[in-house]
Amino acid sequence: MSDVHKSDAHKSDDHTRYDYIVIGGGIVGVSTAWQLQQRYPDKSVLLLEKEAALSCHQTGHNSGVIHAGVYYAPGSLKASFCKAGVEATKAFCAEHDIAVENCGKLLVATDDAEYTRMLALYDRCLDNGIDVQLLDAAQLNEAEPNIVGLGAIKVATTSIVNYREVTEKMAAAFEALGGRVMLNTAVTGLEDTQHGVRVTVCSETVRVEQASSQVYLGGFLVVCAGLMADRMTHMMGLPTDFQIIPYRGEYYRLPEKHNQIVNHLIYPIPDPDLPFLGVHLTRMIDGSVTVGPNAVQGWKREGYGTWNVDWQDIRDMLGFPGFWKVTAKHLKVGLKEFKNSWWKPGYLALVNKYCPQITEQDLLPYPAGIRAQAVLKDGSLVHDFLFAESAHSLHVCNAPSPAATSAIPIGQYICDKVADKEASL
Repeated sequence: MSDVHKSDAHKSDDHTRYDYIVIGGGIVGVSTAWQLQQRYPDKSVLLLEKEAALSCHQTGHNSGVIHAGVYYAPGSLKASFCKAGVEATKAFCAEHDIAVENCGKLLVATDDAEYTRMLALYDRCLDNGIDVQLLDAAQLNEAEPNIVGLGAIKVATTSIVNYREVTEKMAAAFEALGGRVMLNTAVTGLEDTQHGVRVTVCSETVRVEQASSQVYLGGFLVVCAGLMADRMTHMMGLPTDFQIIPYRGEYYRLPEKHNQIVNHLIYPIPDPDLPFLGVHLTRMIDGSVTVGPNAVQGWKREGYGTWNVDWQDIRDMLGFPGFWKVTAKHLKVGLKEFKNSWWKPGYLALVNKYCPQITEQDLLPYPAGIRAQAVLKDGSLVHDFLFAESAHSLHVCNAPSPAATSAIPIGQYICDKVADKEASL
């Protein structure tokens, strides 16, 4: 990691003008900054991140899966990005000596309703050009002796990786090209002017009383703020009709004795009306196996601990009409998820449907994640990518799963949109 990447953001800085400024140190923001610097080697690019390290939020709290694109509607941005992202991510990892395991995935149907949905999902895989195989119960048992079900879809191209490591290597590649990363730098003001964007930041040191403000001027701004995407659009004064609603994904880790309990990733057949994939068994790149995630209503956007309440987040959420509408629509599912969050036997039952060997004592603590779900005022869940823009800025308002898998083509797409906007100025 370069000295610039390591440096504290409060140190003196004479460089306040940049051709491009990117807000957000998750994998989508880093990919975008890296590709902007590749595309425009003679221009200056600044990446701002409020945390002390990169990938502290969604990027660093996911299952580490390189998804093949099974679930996504043919022709959608998610489908095209994911398919391109698989190859791009694996190629990047090969070039930068990042470990990838191509373990494959099985989507298991455990009852008649799931079996019917499984067949529809299999057809979607074929429509998306994904390499899949339909397994009957006997073939499933042969592939996975510890898994039970009526059948499964085998997805050969699904892999696992550490996305924190991928993000760090992208940032290093960005800096090697001349880009600049500033950590510990929170954005407190955005203004689109006649000639570009004014970005006001607060660079906090260890001691809060030493906090200082700085203004950066950018020819163009790209915002990849994830959990804070709506607040960034409001800060810019953009009229939008969505809000980020946090859903907490809680995981468990299995004890080391179960590290070989499965040969593939094991997923249930998802409910097509929800953006969540259900509780699954995931082999991690470090050799361990995790269980999860569920999808529980979050009361803090960055709530990864045991007690997760933020009154500003709650006020914003309760004052948004879309929250009440989406909650009412999915109330039964939400109450079940809430119950299983607090009652471990209920959570365990979701796993025992396809893996009866796991016991309650096997569910060991593991860090939670937060999904930044964009919801419209009418209560609709935004399932695909959502953008907002001003004259000199582009905001990524919703970058749904599998954004980590798709980060490289997403970054390329954003760069294309930036080029189109600049050409029209």
